[in-house]
Amino acid sequence: MAITNKLLLTDLASEAKYVPSNYVRPLSDRPNLSAVESSAAHSIPLIDLQDLHGPNHSQVIQQIGQACQVDGFFQVKNHGIAEEIVETMLRIAKEFFQMPEAERLKSYSDDPTKTTRLSTSFNVKTEKVSNWRDFLRLYCHPLEDYVHEWPSNPPSFREDVAKYCTSVRELVLRILGAISESLGLKRDSIEKALGKHGQHMALNYYPQCPEPELTYGLPGHTDPNLITVLLQDQVPGLQVLKNGKWVAVNPIPNTFIINIGDQMQVISNDRYKSVLHRAVVNSSMERLSVPTFYCPSPDAIVEPAKDLINEQNPAVYRSFTYADYYQKFWDRGLATECCLDLFKTDHKSM
Repeated sequence: MAITNKLLLTDLASEAKYVPSNYVRPLSDRPNLSAVESSAAHSIPLIDLQDLHGPNHSQVIQQIGQACQVDGFFQVKNHGIAEEIVETMLRIAKEFFQMPEAERLKSYSDDPTKTTRLSTSFNVKTEKVSNWRDFLRLYCHPLEDYVHEWPSNPPSFREDVAKYCTSVRELVLRILGAISESLGLKRDSIEKALGKHGQHMALNYYPQCPEPELTYGLPGHTDPNLITVLLQDQVPGLQVLKNGKWVAVNPIPNTFIINIGDQMQVISNDRYKSVLHRAVVNSSMERLSVPTFYCPSPDAIVEPAKDLINEQNPAVYRSFTYADYYQKFWDRGLATECCLDLFKTDHKSM
């Protein structure tokens, strides 16, 4: 099929009988879906947050610390966000991507500095092979600075998404307090290290793909931010690298997936790991996911927590601003080698 002048994959994919050449990965860089572990025994920990502020507080803190150290990922239930808010978020995301192309394109931009934008793949200006994904990226903290930029269609979009963003931020702050405690730090230590704080989210849409073994929704990468809270629909697609093997993280209703980002690995001085993960696609169903990326504000200084540094544990990373880190991450694209290496104290620039 010849590539048309469609800006978005959503509109191209509806006509595709096979994967266009600019989405086909080199033979050495394909998902190898038959080698993916899918049993529950290999999946990531599921942590019940009900007792985070109850009698089993220390046990929950220990579970979170163990998950951050060993897996870099965990799932949470009894997280305090109403099921109605979660369902509304997924519904409004689906409605957005089902709108006519002309309406969606009002939000389109390939400029990564725009704080509200619809785009496709990852970075259409620099990448050689495209990813099987469209996304709407929204900045959402402080909410009042950005909500007026968001799409006004569907009509309840701004109200519904704002309610979801606020709820997720409250959950993030609870989890950050727990992670601080698990590192032996004061509960507000990590929260205070973030400057004014930043929060972005993406509405990811992965259309059906005629040849899913040839391409990715997103290839293996670590997240450049502090912590990510992922909401996904009931279609599998997320895979995490665990003990050298890709493991499918199958959706569990009314749970969120939490993963450690690069900045948390820095603050923990390498105790907690930012882990490679990827999104694969399938030939029978579209998939929606809504990650919330919580991060330091651009001018915040990121560095290992001073209480975690001593003679036996010297600082692994130098101090840097989050803006500097994010720029390097974006310039490199979703490279498998971790951007963190550029910020290590023993890194020698070429």
